Amino acid sequence: MDNMKTILNVKTEKMLKKRAKKVARQLGLSLSDVVNESLRQMVKNREVRFSAIPKMTPELEVLLGKVDEDIKRDRNISPVFASAKKMDEYLDAE
Repeated sequence: MDNMKTILNVKTEKMLKKRAKKVARQLGLSLSDVVNESLRQMVKNREVRFSAIPKMTPELEVLLGKVDEDIKRDRNISPVFASAKKMDEYLDAE
């Protein structure tokens, strides 16, 4: 692998750079480390992710907790339908 270094100039908002640098420092990294790892992942996976770890809002966690309870108690669960027609019949009967 070629380990020669080069400089990458990127235009960004001043405040964004300042805030990103602060977060990187809190993680024990430099902003260069963050950018380089992002580039490595993009090349390796041939994709760009804007959120490495999706975080649920507290409201969504509460809602999903209620869904889990419904599943455990077998409530508010529709049956599996063999066809769209069967689904329509089920929904029309409600």
